[in-house]
Amino acid sequence: MAARTIRVHIENARAKDALFQITPAQWDAACARHPALARRLEASLGWDEDILEGALKEAEIVIGVPARRERLAERAPRLKWLHTTLAGVDAYLPLDWLPPGAIFTNNRGAHGMKAEQFMRMAYTMLHTRMPEILADQRARRWRQVFSPSLIGKTALVVGLGDLGQAAARAGKQLGLKVIGVSRTGKKVQPADAVYAVTALDRLLPRADFVVMAVPLTPETRHLLSRARLDLMKPTAGVINIARAPVADHEALAEKLRRGDLAGAVLDVMEPEPLPPESPLWDTPNLIITPHISCDDGEHYMDITLDLWFENLARYLKNKPLKNRVDPRRGY
Repeated sequence: MAARTIRVHIENARAKDALFQITPAQWDAACARHPALARRLEASLGWDEDILEGALKEAEIVIGVPARRERLAERAPRLKWLHTTLAGVDAYLPLDWLPPGAIFTNNRGAHGMKAEQFMRMAYTMLHTRMPEILADQRARRWRQVFSPSLIGKTALVVGLGDLGQAAARAGKQLGLKVIGVSRTGKKVQPADAVYAVTALDRLLPRADFVVMAVPLTPETRHLLSRARLDLMKPTAGVINIARAPVADHEALAEKLRRGDLAGAVLDVMEPEPLPPESPLWDTPNLIITPHISCDDGEHYMDITLDLWFENLARYLKNKPLKNRVDPRRGY
């Protein structure tokens, strides 16, 4: 008996950066890399919901979350699996729009290599006091700013998913001691030690770097609060590669202006794009990167589709899918 054909629909939005769009050429290339699995598929590819309604009537799998999600169970009666090409799913919560029985997966695993490279840069820039040096360059001021060796300093990585593990790997490569914080406190490589989030207050005074890498949930909003920033030593720095609201950026900026913290690298903002009138632009010893830390600018969608095909193999064998989002936890 011939294997049944799986109907899959790919939904794109032109408003998104091209990095996050799946082109026909990228889909064809991914199918060529996974020919045995691709033979099982009948795919449609749409833009801005141009063919969405018709595709939803037959689709068993959808890649890309539709902008309009109301009555999705009625509109997509055969939907069993919906995949987002993003890692963060806070914009889709709560998942009360998801049809009963449908599985929702995210893109964890597509960001680790790039995040690891970014984190090596961020640790090194903060430690060498590069924000100060760049400010001196703009002011045409020659002032020698010396820094000690990075080896042996302590990175406190809050969140040990794909991004947090990348931050931990980067830290170990640079000779840092890495302490992890997670919801469970379960040991995760390559951190030297891992604690539950309840230990955060007593760990913060030990950190030379505090890295925020947690998903945004009601429990993690302002996890790095004003009070917790006050627990950090003045020579420490903050790096946020998660979501802006997991840290109190306003309080962080105040501490940087007073010289109560050595520096910060923020890759995420609220809102995005950061408006020109935001005082963050002029905050001393702060480096702002425009949400580019973790996405491979050349191969992001190739990586994404390879991970999706890996999960498709599990789906066809009725195995549990990787990266399944738990609506109760929000990730």
